[in-house]
This record gives sequence, C-alpha cells and structure tokens, in this order.
Amino acid sequence: MEKIKKLFGAQDMTVGRPLTNLAMFAVPLLIGNLAQTLYNTVDTIVVGKYVGVNALAAVGTAGPILNLLLLLFMGISTGASILVAQYFGAQRSEELSSAVGTCLTLTAIASVFIMIVGPLVTRPLMTLLNTPEEVYDMAVAYLTIICVGIIGGGYYNIVSGVLRGMGDSISPLIFLIVACVLNIFLDILFVTQFGMTADGVALATVIAQGISAVLCLWRLSHMGGSLKLTRASLVPNKLMTKETVRLGLPSGLTQAIFSMAAIVVQRLTNSFGPVVMACSVVVMRVDGFAMMPNFTFGMAMTTFVGQNVGARRLDRVHEGVREGIRVGLIISVVLVAAILLFGHNLMELFTREDEKDVVELGVHMLRILALGYVAMAVTQSLSGVMRGAGDTMTPMWISIITTVIIRMPLAYGIAYFTRSEALPNGTPDSLYISLLISWIMGALITTVFYRRGKWKEKAVVRD
Repeated sequence: MEKIKKLFGAQDMTVGRPLTNLAMFAVPLLIGNLAQTLYNTVDTIVVGKYVGVNALAAVGTAGPILNLLLLLFMGISTGASILVAQYFGAQRSEELSSAVGTCLTLTAIASVFIMIVGPLVTRPLMTLLNTPEEVYDMAVAYLTIICVGIIGGGYYNIVSGVLRGMGDSISPLIFLIVACVLNIFLDILFVTQFGMTADGVALATVIAQGISAVLCLWRLSHMGGSLKLTRASLVPNKLMTKETVRLGLPSGLTQAIFSMAAIVVQRLTNSFGPVVMACSVVVMRVDGFAMMPNFTFGMAMTTFVGQNVGARRLDRVHEGVREGIRVGLIISVVLVAAILLFGHNLMELFTREDEKDVVELGVHMLRILALGYVAMAVTQSLSGVMRGAGDTMTPMWISIITTVIIRMPLAYGIAYFTRSEALPNGTPDSLYISLLISWIMGALITTVFYRRGKWKEKAVVRD
C-alpha cells in the first residue's frame, strides 16, 4: 500500500539516482503522451477509413489554426510547470499554492476568450489558407466545435502540467487513458452510426477531454502535502501572474510562431491538392508517435532540472542530462529503424485500400524525415534543461530561427526551383526536406547554447 501511495504521490527528484528519477517519471509520461496522441490519431483513422480523403484533409488543414488558438494554454502550462517544480523542490508551500491557484484562474480566462474568438475567425482563416472547396465546410465545422469546447482540453493540459511539476505523472496518465478509450468509442459511434464526418470526431474529442479535465481537477484538490488550495489562492497573485507570464510567454510566442509558420506552410501544402494534404496529415500523425520519446524526455528534464535547481543541486542536473540524452538517443534510433521497416504498414492504417497513392507518398516522406528524429532527441532534452532552470527565452529564439529563418524559406525555395510541367507547383518533397534540415540545425544550435551555460543563472527560486 505504501508503494502504491508513493507511486501516485508527488515525486521528489532531488534525491536518488537521476536516471531512476527520470525513468520513474518519464515512463508514465510517455504512455500519457501516447494516449494524448491517440486523440488526434483515432480521429484521423476514423475519418480516413470511413469518410475519405477530403475529411482527412479537413482535419489536417484545421490543425495549424487550432494550435495557434491554443497558444494561451501553452504559455500558462509552461510557466505553471516551471514554477511548481521549483517551489516544490524548495519546499515553499505558500508560494506553491499561490502559483497553482493563479494558473487555474488564468486558464478560465483563456478558455472563455478562445470560446468567443475562435468560432469568429475560423472561416476567414480557412479562406486565407486557400482551402479547397471540397474540404472547406468540414474543416470549419471541425475547428468550430473544438473551439467551443476548448475548456476541457485547456484545463487538462494545465492541471496535468501542475501535477507533473509536483512529480505526479501517474494520475494524469490514468485519467488520459480513460478519456482516450471514451474518445475512440465516441468517434466510431458518431461517424459510423450517426453519419457525422469531421464534426463527429471533433465532438468526441471535446467530450473526452472534458472528462479528463474533471478527473485532473479532482486529483489536484486531493494532493495534500505542501499544496493547500483555498479560495484565496485562486485569486490571481500579481507576482505569480508576472512570473507565469515571464516563464510561459516565450513558449506561448514560440507556439504562435510555429502555428503561423505552419499556416504559411499549410498554404503551400494545399497548393499540391487533396492527396498531398491527406498524406501530410497521416505523416504528421506518425510523426507524433515518433516524436513522443523526445518530447517526453524534454518534459521530464524540465521537472527534474526545476526541482534540483530549486534545491541548489546542479551536480545532479549535469548527471541527469548525460543519462537522459543517452537514453533518448537510444530510443530514437530504435524508432527510426521501426519507421523505415514498417512505414508502409503505418500509412495503411489511415487510408482505404484504393488510396495507394497516399500510402506510397507517405512512406517516401517518412524516409526523408527519419534522421531528424535523432537530432530532435538532443534538441528536446537540452531545451527541457534550459526551461527547467528558468531560461525559456533561449529555446524560443532557437525555435524562431529554425522555423522562420530556415524551414519556411527552404520549403518555398525548393518548391519554386523544382517547378516543371509535371509539377507546376514544385515537388511536395520540399515540405519535408526543409523540415529535416531545420531539425538538424536546431540540434546543433541548442547544443552550443547549452554548453555556454547561461541557463544556470535563470533560477526563479533564490536564497
């Protein structure tokens, strides 16, 4: 019973072997990320198998816009995780409770904003993307439903980030698995039995995310220990709001820049037609699974470093970085091998038997990207270290450089210089060659800034 209680409680990562801390925290987090990715993946499989290429393209073309609208939650979540990890590591109960309460209130404000603004901007943005007529209405319906029901996804992401900051990655995992199973059931029900299309999978996602948010809030209210949530702690604290914005704004801006860049690249993708659009959706779903270990170790490193910086244990930080990157690289290499061997089978999961052109194009694109996943293992781990220490600006600038200055011009440049009679808009390979190069450059730049060591001076908690 004591072991089970410890497993579900807050994890102190300032003691014990760093690799053991990271493994105990990262494994349930990895499973949780798998379940999280299944939300969008199941949507894609259901519409791809039961509706067709146009519905698949609709879900995909709505993705970059949805990510842009979610940037408020990204910023709050990042700031909350860093504050919670450092105050928890420093054993500062009052500040911990104030930080959590402030983030809960900010989430409510952000949710209401998106629920109002989101539906108003969906059609203009779809028009801006030059969305094909046969895809347009389904994409608008999908995005509108997600925006109206955004509060569930918003609170799940924020509260699960708070729980992880305190070292509890098990509870969010269990709640997410429950919601994922419900999402799969509702996806199939709405599409196959009620005759819905992209709007059906959007509705299923909103309901499932709402359930996971309620469960996470219940868990947070029963955490106990140094966290003491009261009505007073829910009143936004000026200092905590400022620190949350300071730490989270770079991540929010990074997400905004990513989303704007994705919208620009999506316009290029749409110019290649529905087949390439559908192929890109499937490739990005497979990419989501391939990236999971990298994002997982990045998140684990953020919590590990945050707690140890708060406890003044830089010696443990360096040891944890070495062991974390080593494991991350090994897992990435294994995943790349699996993608190269089973890419064809993965693509067939999302498409009908008569859509072989989507499958073949997708396999080709995955082979282009394969090496980039190893580079991203380095980028995500070291970025997690810098964020955990309180340096969220450096990863932001690196992301801007790799996405805006490197990836976007390369994508359009390669497309422009490969135009021909057979390919009037250029080669679709431009979408993924540019992405691969930006990933490799990102790993090199991140390594340089990590070795400079300026991130060590950014701790929030001071003596």
